[in-house]
Amino acid sequence: MLKKVRIALAAIFFLCITGLFLDFTGTMTSLFGWMAKLQFLPAVLGLSIIPIVIVLALTLLLGRIYCSVICPMGVFQDIVAWISCLFKKKNPYSYSKPKTWLRLTVLVAFIILLVAGFNGIALLLAPYSAYGRIVNGLLQPLYIIANNFFAGIAEENGSYAVYAVDPHLMVTPLLIVAFLSFAVIVVCACIGGRTYCNTICPVGTVLGYAAKFSWLKPVIDKHQCIGCNKCAKNCKASAILIDKKNGNFTIDYTRCVTCGNCLQECPKDAIAYCHPYKQIPHPTPEADEKPAEKVDTNLRNMITTAVVLGASAAVKAQEMKLDGGYAEIEDKVMPERKTKIVPPGAISANNLAQHCTGCQLCVSNCPNNVLRPSTSLDSFLQPYSSYENGYCRPECTKCSEVCPAGAIKPIAKEEKSSTQIGHAVVVVANCLATTKEFTCGNCERHCPTGAIQMVVLNKEDEGKRNAVKIPVVDEERCIGCGACENLCPSRPLSAIYVEGHEVHKTI
Repeated sequence: MLKKVRIALAAIFFLCITGLFLDFTGTMTSLFGWMAKLQFLPAVLGLSIIPIVIVLALTLLLGRIYCSVICPMGVFQDIVAWISCLFKKKNPYSYSKPKTWLRLTVLVAFIILLVAGFNGIALLLAPYSAYGRIVNGLLQPLYIIANNFFAGIAEENGSYAVYAVDPHLMVTPLLIVAFLSFAVIVVCACIGGRTYCNTICPVGTVLGYAAKFSWLKPVIDKHQCIGCNKCAKNCKASAILIDKKNGNFTIDYTRCVTCGNCLQECPKDAIAYCHPYKQIPHPTPEADEKPAEKVDTNLRNMITTAVVLGASAAVKAQEMKLDGGYAEIEDKVMPERKTKIVPPGAISANNLAQHCTGCQLCVSNCPNNVLRPSTSLDSFLQPYSSYENGYCRPECTKCSEVCPAGAIKPIAKEEKSSTQIGHAVVVVANCLATTKEFTCGNCERHCPTGAIQMVVLNKEDEGKRNAVKIPVVDEERCIGCGACENLCPSRPLSAIYVEGHEVHKTI
């Protein structure tokens, strides 16, 4: 029963978190965004006390239930391992000695990289972020292609229930990292089940050592055990050692992920999920003749925990907001910026670099196709804004709503409209006023803050009705949204572009 409950909860978390990366309507975020905020490492980097306390409390009560239920990478490994077992002999696993030195070395190196400021490199090992990159880089493009295919069919039949969306710009480093992460996870899961969790994953190492002190855990009754080793051969964490001859009945609780396989496979019910110091009753001869039905009294703890977690999902769905954006402008080239633009709510480039896990959830959910992963080593795969395919609309706060790590703080629409993330810079040589002797005025018309005015290019034409004009930017009013850059018709470089600010300002 423990295994069935665990699988049901794991399926819910896995499907909902995957949906967060694929959904572009905002519905999944309003309903299940709390699941992303419950991920352990983003919560630690964002100093989110409540999720940290919940995960640690669950670990100290139930063992590493986080790794087998809440973490999408853990569930993904289980799915791969299950599929691989279909082509293997029965009972595919066996006990292996713990690689403590490797686990601790990876953990120490991970912490050093974080302290040194190389978050982008360190977080390549983070389980939630790695899974997000896999979905964003490999699965989301296929999802969008399928969505647009059905949108075309629906449109031909007069229905707009499904609508086409522009695919996100794919960055080669992200695709490479996503593919390598996918390959490593698949190989590890096929060979050894939870090898990645128990040798590489820093979250698994931390929670593993906390799980040593968990209140409930699988406990072997050496008096009932017949030494068949079915539990060890079905332990995907390779954490069970049964040596009945020498009286060695060991479960490595730092690696056990409380999957329930051992409880289900034991033919003599010699393993119970209980407190390790609880006396397991031994059957009498009379009881052997008529075995009593075993009742898992600790199941109520699992169900209670599931209800507590599930209750958080009962939030009122927000009204669906659909933003079709603008059509892609071909041959637009990104300008060379001295300072990258980070989204409103990030506060500063340094704050984003310190807290962002590079999970790509904000990139996946950006309805304006503005955010993309960085390729710089100091901010590898962390988001920044670029305006070739869209601009950061003042009314959109999606990235701040979905960020689970606090790298992009929640920001109100009113606050965003007064947050300056950069300022526009005019390149007169690229403007149509100088290349075509034609006054465009697109930037002035679409500036949401009125920070752009058109002035006469040649002073001698002052006062003339058809005088050619160029844009001038009031940097005190510009918020760096990028509407001017995106909508500028000049090719290949815009006549106006946004220069980012290291620290955001309020105007």
